[in-house]
Amino acid sequence: MILHELISYDVLRVIWWLLLGILLTGFAVTDGFDLGAMALLRATAKTDVERRVVINSVGPVWEGNQVWLILGGGAIFAAWPQLYAVSFSGFYLAMFAILVALILRPVAFKFRSKREEPGWRNAWDWVLCIAGIVPALIFGVAMGNVLLGVPFRLGEDLRIYYDGTFFGLLTPFALLCGLVSLCMLIMHGAAWLVFKTEGEVAQRAARWGSLFALLTAVLFALAGVWIALDIQGYVITSAINTVGASNPLAKTAVISEGAWMANFSRQPLLWALPALGVLLPLIAALGMRGRREWLALLASGLAIACIILTVGAAMFPMILPSSIDPRFSLTVWDSSSSHVTLFIMLVCALIFVPIILAYTSWVYSILRGKVDAVAIATGQGHSY
Repeated sequence: MILHELISYDVLRVIWWLLLGILLTGFAVTDGFDLGAMALLRATAKTDVERRVVINSVGPVWEGNQVWLILGGGAIFAAWPQLYAVSFSGFYLAMFAILVALILRPVAFKFRSKREEPGWRNAWDWVLCIAGIVPALIFGVAMGNVLLGVPFRLGEDLRIYYDGTFFGLLTPFALLCGLVSLCMLIMHGAAWLVFKTEGEVAQRAARWGSLFALLTAVLFALAGVWIALDIQGYVITSAINTVGASNPLAKTAVISEGAWMANFSRQPLLWALPALGVLLPLIAALGMRGRREWLALLASGLAIACIILTVGAAMFPMILPSSIDPRFSLTVWDSSSSHVTLFIMLVCALIFVPIILAYTSWVYSILRGKVDAVAIATGQGHSY
């Protein structure tokens, strides 16, 4: 037996669909509190020392957290090449805006405290704030457009053509999804600040975090109602070959009312995901208000996971629908890499992902505890 045949092609495709979801969720949960904390920088910290407290709460870990984004991008490139080609070319300007924000964030970390002038530091504080808001908002807008369908088409040679524009992505529903993303990451950032800081900063973070947790629950529920009542989904109408070669043009598909709700009707247990997506932000708010730090941080992180997984559960087996012609839509079964490639990548993932998890856990263990404002004020033991 050839080694890669130990796991069938269809099972490998589902495994990599799940791994992609896990990697993107891992990025949202870990780097999400970095983005959220920076978005709240000017609201939770009023003095220079307080702002340095907020910055130092994420300063030692943000680089490691972005590993999840790199892993997710790498997984899309290697496991789902057509998805990579469409998303990274079609969303080029949006991706560029995210990259600019992610590049400016470490620049601001490094340069903010190099000079004492209030104007200098205030300018970099605004950069950090904007660099937290922009990616959080754009990621959500992108997810909203995935649910609506992306304007791309495939030639007979499978060459990809994108017919959309940047401003065409800014539809009302997509903007609502952007607000859901922004609110949930600010909620998570506030929970992190409650967990890592003390005094006025923690109190302000708890107040803002409670507000954004409530907004997350309300806006997520509103988006769900909008999808159920007014957003059309995509359905495969031809026979599905789960182990065939990747060729999206080999199927037929249609746009259908209520299609994004069909999986929940077939598998009622999936309703637990959106239900928790509404409930957990409320628990996080109570945790922040009651200074139950672990509960708030855990609930906000799980809320993010449930919200993201709700989208994945609704769309399966669709990965990226085409609003031009449903036949061009990319699915789990017709847009993956080869059987051999997926198997080799799975072996690598089984080796290296546990190493990354172990190292990340060790880093967080070493850096546990509150950020000390007195140590920052006296120049002891902090980087920023």
